[in-house]
Amino acid sequence: MPESRMIPWTDGTWTHAPAALTVAEHLDATAVEGSDAWRHTAYGFVHDSEHALLAPLRVGEAMEVSFRAPWDGQFDQAGIFVRIDDEHWAKTGVEYADDHLGLGAVVTAGRSDWSVGQVDEWRDSEITMRVSRWSDALIVRARADDGAWRLVRVAPFDGQAAASAGPFLAAPTRAGLTVRFTRWERTAADTELH
Repeated sequence: MPESRMIPWTDGTWTHAPAALTVAEHLDATAVEGSDAWRHTAYGFVHDSEHALLAPLRVGEAMEVSFRAPWDGQFDQAGIFVRIDDEHWAKTGVEYADDHLGLGAVVTAGRSDWSVGQVDEWRDSEITMRVSRWSDALIVRARADDGAWRLVRVAPFDGQAAASAGPFLAAPTRAGLTVRFTRWERTAADTELH
């Protein structure tokens, strides 16, 4: 099993530059108002303006991202983004919507889907998202602070395609969302679901 390795914030490439960025031991990123990622389903629009800091993610690897945010703007979101291309990607993390904090994932293969469940008790926690890449799937887990890992999603994902992953944030309805990312780490993928 490969050793865990912290990924320097300078090792990634942004899909779209944030409005502001401070790089230190942690990474503070401020989203541009109107930023989001979505394709077609239910809403009829395509948004391709998320802020995702990406580095390669190979089959057999996992990536973890830890973060905190104020969670007070409609549809504020942060987590991990996994991208093959414009039409094949996944975003998983937390999103503040309708006065609740939701833990979920959007998986896109031409069209987006969305799965979500409330985690209001996580609002003041440091949240960690973990994505493991298998030969045919992404396995998504999450936890608050040092709590137990929670399985979020098992999603089909092309193991033959080159993909990148890393921290992401978006603020579809407002300016001023700043997310503090505290850790970005690469390790071996989970080998079991249960």
